[in-house]
Amino acid sequence: MKTKLYELAHSRAGDKGNTLTLSLIPYRAEDYPLLREQVTAEAVKQHLQAIVAGDVIRYELPNLPALTFVCQQALLGGVTTSLAMDTHGKSLSYALLELEIHTTS
Repeated sequence: MKTKLYELAHSRAGDKGNTLTLSLIPYRAEDYPLLREQVTAEAVKQHLQAIVAGDVIRYELPNLPALTFVCQQALLGGVTTSLAMDTHGKSLSYALLELEIHTTS
């Protein structure tokens, strides 16, 4: 069964220049292993391929539990140079939550 991430987690976005950071935090700690297994840097890069031109690096934060993705070349140059509507990339946290993963229930 496929499930969109927004069913299991919430997300926050941040920016630094042309780099976007996306945090993925499960609503329930017991869902963290599933997210860690399936929401890889490669899956996020593929899901956001029209937005993220550079590398995606994933950091695991098991004590929170959470995942953080650093997406390079994602904000069309950054806040001071971009003509994009969302120069900070805040709406991209919801774009991440549209990613579908496989669940057992």
